[in-house]
Amino acid sequence: MRRLLTLNLAAAGIAAFALSGASGASALGPGSAPGLAHATSAGGATSPLVPPGRGILTGVSSGSPGQFGTEVGKHPAIYGEFVTWGQSIHFAFNDAAAAHATLMLHISTTMGFGARQAITPGGVVAGAGDAYLLGLAKLIASHGKPVYIRLFPEMNNANNAYSAYNMDGSSRGPDYSAQAFIAAWRRVVTILRGGTVAAIDQQLAALGQTRVHGTVRSASVPQTTVSFVWTPETAGTPAIAGNDPANYYPGDAYVDWVGTDFYSRFPNFPGLDAFYKKFSSKPFAFGEWALWGADNPSWVSDLFKWVSNHHRVRMMLYNQGYTESGPFSLTQYPASTRVIRAELAPSQFLAYTAAW
Repeated sequence: MRRLLTLNLAAAGIAAFALSGASGASALGPGSAPGLAHATSAGGATSPLVPPGRGILTGVSSGSPGQFGTEVGKHPAIYGEFVTWGQSIHFAFNDAAAAHATLMLHISTTMGFGARQAITPGGVVAGAGDAYLLGLAKLIASHGKPVYIRLFPEMNNANNAYSAYNMDGSSRGPDYSAQAFIAAWRRVVTILRGGTVAAIDQQLAALGQTRVHGTVRSASVPQTTVSFVWTPETAGTPAIAGNDPANYYPGDAYVDWVGTDFYSRFPNFPGLDAFYKKFSSKPFAFGEWALWGADNPSWVSDLFKWVSNHHRVRMMLYNQGYTESGPFSLTQYPASTRVIRAELAPSQFLAYTAAW
């Protein structure tokens, strides 16, 4: 789906807040949520997977988490920031900490559609982005809390610079192929899962890739608690065979969550069903969901009914955009907001992770 985001990062000031249990909202305080289950990653580090039981992590991306929490009656357990490869992103960690929320980084290679590209998938594979990854690993380690990484979202959407195809279906070349995307994803995951550089180099060599650039084999990359979220469109843009999401799947060893984005403007529940069934080995996340273009409470009800019938859904991040006048802002959809508030009220929808 097309994200009409105004990336005014300076306007994303966020304060810490607390919600009461009004309207049935969870009144969990920081640290009172159940712990996340963990699993050992391919690189030896542990990655947070899902909350125990049937818990679903609530979340919001961009804008003010405090305002979102007030609107829907529940504190967001996850706060997402849209960030660009190579960008200084200390603000994202600060914003999440101020909100007492676990951070999700939505990492792109451009600052919005059509902007200058920081790196290509082929460049990532060649090691041109290793310095950024080493710096990011240190930043996550200094944060001291789990971080979700939603790497290269909607990779099968031609509006994204890292997609393999142009809107007319023509290829963007080998640096953008689905194979390059998979190799780039695997490199990012292998480096960010951490360990000794010598061990990481060995893993990269097994993938047919070059050693880590910008450091020495005797060094180490921090082993942090990171979890990788893979979220293509359920059908590509353009919807051609080469843009099928399966072509971009990096493999179970390199993916912790699968998921997609879902907007009221494109209510393709049959396509969502087919995608959910096809990628059945991982917990499921809505990396973005939102109202778009009209107040549509029936769509909200249909979405939450779908969630209740699909038990692998364990995370939902509403994309509210960076401005109140944006197309996804709940201020424009009062009837839908009331339904969201009622749907999120049960304790199954978690207001905090164990990190807070």
